[in-house]
Amino acid sequence: MNIEKAQLSIKQLKEIQILANEARGSIIKMTSLAKSGHPGGSMSTIDFMLTLYNMINVDPKNPRMKTRDRVIISHGHTSPAAYSTLASCGFFDIDDAISQFRLAGSIYEGHVEPDVAGIEWASGNLGQGLSAGCGFALANKLKNIDTHTFVLMGDGEQQKGQLCEARRFAVKYNLNITAFVDYNQLQICGDINKVMPQYILENYLSDGWDVIEIDGHDLIEIRDAIIDSVQNEKPTVIIGHTTMGKGVSFMENKEKYHGSPLSEEQLTQALKELGLENDIEKYKKLRSKFSTSNSNHNKDSNLDFDINTGEPIIYKDKTDNRSAWGNAIADIASKNKNAPLVVFDCDLQGSVKTKEFEAALPQNFIQGGIMEHNTAVVAAAMSKERLQVFFPDFGVFGVDETFNQHRLSDINKANLKIITTHVGLDVGEDGKTHQCIDYFGLMKNLYNFKTIIPADPNQTDRIIRYISGKYGNFLIPMGRSKLELVKNENGNLFFGKDYKFEYGKADLLRDGKTAALFVMGTLTGNALIIAERLEDLGISLQVWNISCPNDLDEDALKQAAKTGAVFTYEDHNVNTGIGNSIADKMMQLGLQCKFTKFGVEDYALSGNSDDVFKHCKLDVDSIVKRIQKAL
Repeated sequence: MNIEKAQLSIKQLKEIQILANEARGSIIKMTSLAKSGHPGGSMSTIDFMLTLYNMINVDPKNPRMKTRDRVIISHGHTSPAAYSTLASCGFFDIDDAISQFRLAGSIYEGHVEPDVAGIEWASGNLGQGLSAGCGFALANKLKNIDTHTFVLMGDGEQQKGQLCEARRFAVKYNLNITAFVDYNQLQICGDINKVMPQYILENYLSDGWDVIEIDGHDLIEIRDAIIDSVQNEKPTVIIGHTTMGKGVSFMENKEKYHGSPLSEEQLTQALKELGLENDIEKYKKLRSKFSTSNSNHNKDSNLDFDINTGEPIIYKDKTDNRSAWGNAIADIASKNKNAPLVVFDCDLQGSVKTKEFEAALPQNFIQGGIMEHNTAVVAAAMSKERLQVFFPDFGVFGVDETFNQHRLSDINKANLKIITTHVGLDVGEDGKTHQCIDYFGLMKNLYNFKTIIPADPNQTDRIIRYISGKYGNFLIPMGRSKLELVKNENGNLFFGKDYKFEYGKADLLRDGKTAALFVMGTLTGNALIIAERLEDLGISLQVWNISCPNDLDEDALKQAAKTGAVFTYEDHNVNTGIGNSIADKMMQLGLQCKFTKFGVEDYALSGNSDDVFKHCKLDVDSIVKRIQKAL
């Protein structure tokens, strides 16, 4: 922030006061026109939001300039205030925002989205904005870009546990961050102290923040608090005492207007009280003429990265995929000392194999502690700043626990690389609570995430080097145990020096004519043993390794279907894994054959992984018998 620019004069503040009054009119117009929305909180936060945007370093003509200050709107339902503010600052025409608010095909959605110029991050459900703000602030700190990050929040969302995680993270990394809490003391069900008592000021102080309390409608106090917070060496929260529905007497301090628009009669009365023209008929006509072709969606850069991914490490002895991942990312880091690589950890460094990366690029290794929700969002937000960000974790933490956070990353079209090292039944002794058997089934719900499942350490190495140069969201799941290296029929490494990973391509590990078996990940080695056993019994089995289940190899499916019998084999929930995906794709292609799925049919046991596989009838002997019976 340019402190000199931020020193708004009394004249400038009076002009902002007039703009705030006009913005309140815009807020109630757009919500009344849409017959939905959140006018009350928008009207209580508008004074702070407008003052802030008139102080910070932003350029409507260049909304993505690197040196801009970042504003994250966590209480995204206050989108009417955000659109009114941004329009007032010249980002777009207020007539568009009012007439198109919550209209299908418009960028002016009910909650803030980054398709709108000036919006950095889609807010998602409450409580995630401060984590996103930490991500943007940390990214700019690592890149030595002198900016400040502001996070605007409601008071009700302070009840969320993820905010506690974000507060601690911001202090640990001493981030240039200012939070604002719109303290109108009302949420959907009424008084915040009755819904869920909380101690907002004390919570921030106890986590090491500085706190400034102000009248959230006094522009002089707002200006001074913002300047003080930016000059402070510690993360600072500004608690603004505000009034729900401020500016319209019959709306003030009424929780009803948190999420209820005004009727046309009430709108007329409210605009009269604000001293503004009632031109709602103009906006009705504009709304009726709206065409999606007129909606200008903001496009983010998604160019791949110019990173030296090095030469593959060729493993010749049995080892685990997680070690191969750790060695690969450390090797890439050693070859790119100034590369935009960042690796997070959630107190699992020894298990997720990132010590070598930390040794190579210690300043880019971020310890987030046992705070997975916060870490997932911090990492995703950082990835929007042209950084290659890796979030390694156990499957149940990195996928199951944080699925909602990844959904938000997906909506924001982030660039996050999730590495999960303990998936499937391979976790064994940790038991059913830690056997992540739904990782692909969950993540295939997300439209912009790609899952790549390595079969052995050599393929793992290639996959990590591949995604290190790619922009986009990826999940790379792998088991815990050491694996035999995949070899061809001649005993040579299948994923050896001549192998090149191609996204979407299935690997034919064994040819056969009687039936075909599709396998993914940890069970690939077992599949080859199964093929050998069946060969001795006169059954010629094709074995296909599927590493890219989101984008299946159609030629492989066609070749397999010609055998007349197709089996799928996975230590994943049988109802949501590759079996379902392959069956679905084969139906779309019009392929006909006998089809059988082998997968996890219920929560498993705690015990040696070999015993767990046997219990689930997924061990080699069981699958040989099941295929014989099916044929």
